[in-house]
Amino acid sequence: MAAARAPRRQVDRKLLTDNHSREQIMTNIAFIGLGIMGSPMAVHLQNAGHSVKGFDRNPAQAQPLVDAGGRAVTSIADAVRGADVIAVMVPDSPHVQEVLAGEKGVFETAEPGALIIDFSSIRPDVTQELAKQAADRGFRLLDAPVSGGEPGAVNATLSIMVGGSAEDFASAQPLFDKVGKTVVHVGANGAGQTVKAANQLIVATNIQAVAEAVVFLEAYGVELGPALDVLGGGLAGSAVLNQKRDKMINREFAPGFRIDLHHKDMGIFTTAAREAGLVTPAGSLIAQLVASARANGDGHLDHSALLRGIERLSGTLDKEN
Repeated sequence: MAAARAPRRQVDRKLLTDNHSREQIMTNIAFIGLGIMGSPMAVHLQNAGHSVKGFDRNPAQAQPLVDAGGRAVTSIADAVRGADVIAVMVPDSPHVQEVLAGEKGVFETAEPGALIIDFSSIRPDVTQELAKQAADRGFRLLDAPVSGGEPGAVNATLSIMVGGSAEDFASAQPLFDKVGKTVVHVGANGAGQTVKAANQLIVATNIQAVAEAVVFLEAYGVELGPALDVLGGGLAGSAVLNQKRDKMINREFAPGFRIDLHHKDMGIFTTAAREAGLVTPAGSLIAQLVASARANGDGHLDHSALLRGIERLSGTLDKEN
C-alpha cells in the first residue's frame, strides 16, 4: 500500500506549484491565532475553497471562520491533525515558541512533512532556531510576517515578506495570494523577519512624522482635511498618511495594530541593529517615543495614537479622549 501511495503524493506536490491547476487544490489548513489579523486571513483561505480549522485561546475569536464554513477546535493538536499547512499568527516570539515547540504543540502533534507558515512578527534568530528544529522533525517552515494592519488583512492586500527555501515558497504561493497583494521571497529563514523589522521602523517613523505635522497644522488653525489632501498628493504622501489620517483627525484610535505590538517590534529592530554594530539614531528615538506612549497607558490603542504622545509633550492633549 505504501508504494502505491507515493506517486499520488508526488503528483499532489507538483500541483501545488502548477499555475494551471493550483486553484483547484483542496488544502487542509490549520490556522492558529485568530485575532485582529489572523481571523480575516483564515476566513479568506476558507472562502478560497480550502478546509480551515482554527484555534485561538479565546474561542469567540473563531466565530467569523465558523460563519465562513470553517471549523473551530479546542487545541493545537486538534487543529493540526491531518493538516497539510499550518499557519500561525500570534503576538510575539515566546508565543510562537510555545505554539511550535511547546508541550502538545505543532512539532509534537502535526503530520510529518507539513508546511508551517509563521505569519507572526518575531525575532529573526528565534525564527532561524525554530526552522532548524522544524527541519530536524521533518517539517518545513517559512517565516512570512505581514504588513498592512487590519485593513490589509480584511481586504487581502497585505504585503508579505517571506523567508525560507525557494521550493517551500513556491508551494505556499497560492495561499499567500489569497491573503496578500505584494508577496516577495526575500531570502532564507529569518530574512522575512529582518525585513519586517525594517518595515516597522519605517512605519513608526512615518506615523510619528504625520502626528507631528497634524499637531503643527492645528496649532496654526489650518483645516486638517484639505491640508492632508494636498500633502497626500505630493512627495509627502504615503500609505501611512492615507490609512492613519482619519484616525488622527477624529482622535479615534481603535486598534488596527496596537502600540503594544509596535513596541515589541521596535525592540526587535533596536536589538538586531545593536548586535550588527549599527548606529540608528532615528530608530532609537522612535523606539523611545513608542515606549513612552505605552508607559503612559496607550499600549492598547492603534499605533496612530503616537499623536497623543506629541500632544502630551506639547501640553495640548485632551485627557478626556
